[in-house]
Amino acid sequence: MAGIVNYIKESFEELKNNVSWPTWAEAQSLTVLVAVFSIVFALAIWGVDTVFSKVIKQYFDLIG
Repeated sequence: MAGIVNYIKESFEELKNNVSWPTWAEAQSLTVLVAVFSIVFALAIWGVDTVFSKVIKQYFDLIG
């Protein structure tokens, strides 16, 4: 049990002293960037999925 407590204590020390945290403005701008790219990527996947589903539907209509 002492090993777990020591690990948690060392983890908090590492976060406090060795991690370089971004500024608030930088964190906000990066969050917006991730959100925008997530939306763009989701729309691209939706578009490809729509095209593939129409192609497959046409194929099954052709052979059916």
